[in-house]
Amino acid sequence: MSEEILVQVRGLLPTPTGIGVFLGHEGKTIAIFVDQNVGMAISLSLRKTKPPRPLTHDLIANIFAGLGVRVQKVVVNDLQEDTFFARLYLAQENELGRNLLEIDSRPSDSIAIAVHHDAPIYVARPVWEKAQDMTWALEQAQTKEEKPEEDPPPDA
Repeated sequence: MSEEILVQVRGLLPTPTGIGVFLGHEGKTIAIFVDQNVGMAISLSLRKTKPPRPLTHDLIANIFAGLGVRVQKVVVNDLQEDTFFARLYLAQENELGRNLLEIDSRPSDSIAIAVHHDAPIYVARPVWEKAQDMTWALEQAQTKEEKPEEDPPPDA
């Protein structure tokens, strides 16, 4: 049994305080809530849209490119009191050899970087099992998007 579960970004939903990022695998979806700016960066990367000026995650991508760094993967590796934690795995190859780096990171930043670099996102199995299934919330929001409320009938 794999210790890491490969997930996909299934949706982004605005909330009163930020954006819900829904990560899914098979029949389960978990939600990680991020601030508006990181949510926007994730959304732009998912749509392959370049902003007029580089955002923070674009700057990071440019730095990685300049240093010959490749994003290998992101792992959401812990969940404590409704707060998720993540690790960013990087590989650097140059004439001196290969370096592997594992960096502590907020899941929001890690997800934004992974999406920007088309890198896989994983959730550690214990975190996956502990996290609440939020499939219902994503499906409910998608249903609302597909079926906008009808206008009330005009007064006679």
